[in-house]
Amino acid sequence: MVKVGYVFDERYLWHRPWSIQYSTLVEPFCHWEAPETKRRFHSLLAVSGLLDHLELLKPRVATNAQLERVHSRQYLEELERASTREEGGNAGEEAPFSQFAFDIARLSVGGVLAAADAVMDGRVESAYALTRPPGHHAVKDRGMGFCLLNNVAITAQHLLDAYPTQIKRIAIVDYDVHHGNGTQEAFYEDDRVLFVSLHQDNNYPADSGAVSERGIGKGEGFNINVPLPPGSGSGAYEYAFKNVVVPALDAFKPDFVLVSSGFDASYADPLAAMILSSSVFRFMARELVEAAKRLCGGRIVFAHEGGYSETYVPFCGAAVIEEMLGFVILRIRLKIHS
Repeated sequence: MVKVGYVFDERYLWHRPWSIQYSTLVEPFCHWEAPETKRRFHSLLAVSGLLDHLELLKPRVATNAQLERVHSRQYLEELERASTREEGGNAGEEAPFSQFAFDIARLSVGGVLAAADAVMDGRVESAYALTRPPGHHAVKDRGMGFCLLNNVAITAQHLLDAYPTQIKRIAIVDYDVHHGNGTQEAFYEDDRVLFVSLHQDNNYPADSGAVSERGIGKGEGFNINVPLPPGSGSGAYEYAFKNVVVPALDAFKPDFVLVSSGFDASYADPLAAMILSSSVFRFMARELVEAAKRLCGGRIVFAHEGGYSETYVPFCGAAVIEEMLGFVILRIRLKIHS
């Protein structure tokens, strides 16, 4: 049986962005990046029996040295200081946080690091890190879009630093519906990292994610954006994977694949206008797992990003987990109980 690692920690659910209130005439409502979606994802894995087939991995706290490979020391110090305040703070554009958020964000980074190290030392063949807060919008000197620290970018740097003879080239595939601007920025001049993003055109951030953003200097040609129009469904994503994503991976020949796994391109998501079902996330996971097996001995880690439908994200995530394991449990059990 395939050994698939899984990272989760109760403390990930303790991160609480502020409630949202547009004016005194509108009743406040819960922030979209709320813990409930991830809690329900984890619960579905448990009650379906999928969790019994996963190797549980313990996250660690990322070190300052690891964080500083992507973020500035000044930003980290400001974020740490602000997160000690009872009222919390705001790390940047659309990046509010509650007290102790810096500690939880470091644990979120450490969850992806632990998953990658477990793959490298052979404890597991692949892994899914259900961490929180997400990371792919966070840039060097500030947070953005619900993200405080860039989990995937920091992990990529860690792999390059810690395993220099084994890991020389890393591919990052981001299928979150919002453009992974922070990850793009981190490696825009680096030919060791291929970044491929499929996202809704002109969503968030509105000023990034264009096809023309291809990298500069040594990194030119190693940044690939695939902006898709609102309303895109299975046909658009399958075409993009077969004609852009997979050929790019085959040409690059990575030593490790990292995936920014966001489920906000689903038809049920409130912050996007795509129409994907869980079967499309299953398809993308299958293509990525097969590419990793073909190119780098199966080394692949999925790091959780966005997705804001409490009712549907769990099924999208479970589809990815099932594809990583290589068998289906949930669909059969749903039929039994229907």
